[in-house]
Formats: sequence, structure tokens, C-alpha cells
Amino acid sequence: MSNLAQAIWVEMLKARRSRMPLFTALGFALLPLALGFFMVILKDPELARRAGLITVKAQITMGVADWPTYLGFLAQATAMGGMMIFSLIAIWVFGREYSDRTVTDLLALPTSRPAIVVAKFVVVAVWSIALTVMICLVSIAVGAAVGLPPVSTQLVLQRMVTVAVAACLAIALVTPISFFASAGHGYLPPIGAVLLAVFLAQLANATGRGEYFPWAIPALYTQGEALGAVSYVILVLTGAAGLAATLAWWELADQTH
Repeated sequence: MSNLAQAIWVEMLKARRSRMPLFTALGFALLPLALGFFMVILKDPELARRAGLITVKAQITMGVADWPTYLGFLAQATAMGGMMIFSLIAIWVFGREYSDRTVTDLLALPTSRPAIVVAKFVVVAVWSIALTVMICLVSIAVGAAVGLPPVSTQLVLQRMVTVAVAACLAIALVTPISFFASAGHGYLPPIGAVLLAVFLAQLANATGRGEYFPWAIPALYTQGEALGAVSYVILVLTGAAGLAATLAWWELADQTH
């Protein structure tokens, strides 16, 4: 691919000059902050019940205020929230070329179309990974500030690995959304695709078929479900299909508007 490194640098520069990294960081940081608030409530459930914040049933469902519960909720929130945030990143990276009407200028550059697409996916992946690292660090700081009971470093690292794997699974699912952003020439079609994917994931889980629906798999993984190899194959094939479709669209479609 010609000028791939230069294409990656240009895409990184676009992201750095925008406010999207700040907005996505603030949005993603709400996850550990909200979970920290729940841990504060669970540390004093009697006060929370008197204030009407939780019921006895809700307390039993949520568990106790400790690191395993806190990081377990974080992994689940990363699976679902990450899927939304990472998809928004991909939508912005690909869709902005159409909304800003810069796609024809971009394709006039002496850089191959596959290089442009790969550069955009590299930026989406790096951006998403950076956000994941950020919330892991923020989560540790929030947990310490809340005063959760001490646990072994090994347990924290194990739970952080779960968060990282959940994020990687979610990142793999942004490629089909990138295709909808490209084929849909903007933001609305891919946003609709994300909402539909989330709805179908909930429906698949409710019917007991979540392990066969790619957008339900990250959440099931964080819940400790015994997923078979077929689930991960489905997810990888979905990501690969989205990548291939996006590459084919940019390579073959008539980008005249």
C-alpha cells in the first residue's frame, strides 16, 4: 500500500485537531465514575435504602462494595459502553469525510484507497485502545478513592485483562459500522445500525441465542458465560467481513459526492 505511514499520520492529525478525543474520553470516563458512585452506595446500604436509592432486592443483585464486584461491573460496562463509544469513533472517522464533503479531495491524493481505509482503521483501533487504558487507570484511582477493601494485585490484573479482552472484542465489531458510515455517506445510517445491533443483541440474549450473535458476545464474555469457539469465530468473521466490505466500497464505489 502506497503512503500508508503518511495516511496514518494524516488521520492521527485530523483526530488530534478535533474535539472528539476529548468528548469520547469524557464519555468513557463516566463508566468508572458511575460505578464508583454505586460502590459508595453499597458501602452504606442502610443509608441508601433510607434515601430511596436502592432496595434490598437491588442490593442483593448488585453485590457488595469490593474490587471483584466493581471490576466485574466495569468489564460489563466496557463491553456494552465500549461498543457504543468505539462505534461512534469509527462513525466519525469514516463519516466525516462525507459530511464535510472532503471525500473527493481525499481520493485525489497520491495515496491508494486501501491505504486510506487501513489508516482510518488503525486510528480507530489506537484511539479505542487508548480509551480502554484510560478507564483502567481511572477505575483504579476511583476504587482507591472510594476505599474498597484491599485485594491482591493478581486479582486486579486478572479483572483488567477481562476488561481489555472485552474492549478488543468490541473493537473488532466496529468494521461493519464503518462500512455503513461509508456506504451511507455520513452519520445517520451507521448510528441506526449501531442502535439496531444493540437491540438485536438484547433480543438474542433474551431468547438464549446471544452466543451466536456477534454484538452480544462481548457482554456474555464479561458475564462469565461458557462461550464456545464458534462464538469467537462468528465475531472474528463479522469483523473481517466488515473490513472487507469497507475496503471494497472505497475501492470500487463511485465516490463523486
